[in-house]
Amino acid sequence: MSRRKYLLHYFGEEFDEINGAGADMDDNTKNPKKKNEAKDNVVKLLSVVRDTNDKYKSKDIVNAIVGKENALLNSHKTNLKPFFGCGKDRDTSYWMALLRQVLVVNFIRKEIEQYGVVKLTEKGENFLSSPTSFMMTEDHVYSQEATEDIITNEASSGVSADEKLVSYLKDLRKKVAVNYGVPPFAVFQDPSLDDMALKYPITLEELSKVHGVGEGKARKFGKDFINLISKYVDDNDVVRPDDLIVKSTGVNSGLKLYIIQNTDRKLPLIDIAKSKGLEMEQLIKEMEVIIYSGTKLNIDYSLDDLLDEDQQEDIYEYFMEAESDNIEGALEEFDGEYDEEELRLMRIKFINEVAN
Repeated sequence: MSRRKYLLHYFGEEFDEINGAGADMDDNTKNPKKKNEAKDNVVKLLSVVRDTNDKYKSKDIVNAIVGKENALLNSHKTNLKPFFGCGKDRDTSYWMALLRQVLVVNFIRKEIEQYGVVKLTEKGENFLSSPTSFMMTEDHVYSQEATEDIITNEASSGVSADEKLVSYLKDLRKKVAVNYGVPPFAVFQDPSLDDMALKYPITLEELSKVHGVGEGKARKFGKDFINLISKYVDDNDVVRPDDLIVKSTGVNSGLKLYIIQNTDRKLPLIDIAKSKGLEMEQLIKEMEVIIYSGTKLNIDYSLDDLLDEDQQEDIYEYFMEAESDNIEGALEEFDGEYDEEELRLMRIKFINEVAN
């Protein structure tokens, strides 16, 4: 739909599509996407909002429609209702896109004071009473190739990882993750596996020098990995590099120690950032490097000021079930319920508790 209309709606304003100036500046208006009739599905969506008594947020409305159970839906016995799974012929992204478009035309509204609970409006009730055509704009599917990684590989030096070994390491990571009851990304991230397949570490000390590992992770998860790599090196007559170069993590030891000490003292994160001349985003990035290397970093005190217990549990459950810890995926899943800073801080808490 009109991007200008959608953005203005987000900030509580309305765009006059007839007399509003600047339509030629709107990329969606200039390059309209394909539309499909969605009247019946709008009825389904609005009916679920109504029949769940206006008590769920966007994500849970969509989960009820596609038939995806979670603790909240089950606690209200929504999973036993006849409408549960009524839209399972479509995927989650379709229903979330439809919900956003229905929101813009004011068939539903989000209650900000209730953390984004979706409620049916009078206009939505009228549509349910007398449904009319609703042309849904196809949602654009963005490439997931340019995703954010906490650990990034060094600029290409013409050397590539041993793909065969990477495959073995990924299989092992799955097994280790199952044994520990954590998602694979909580064991080692992909860039760390790639670096193992470049350096061939065969001792815990060598493994701790791999990009994004550190002593903590090496001790906790490393034994099976160095055993596999050692056997692979012997079986394939691999010539290992003479020296294992430690890649820069971006956190010098002094700053790392300062962050750890002051989070232990429960100093407000904004004060820690200011004292070191950092923006909050920079501090979070530094904390992510610390946590992904296996060092404990407890920021519960800060999260408790940002999010209530239910919200924290909501995000925690997402990361436990997610295939990736990518923040873009989390932002899409929660559809504006939480901002990037909140999700990144909760990811730090999650890794701290399940992986370190």
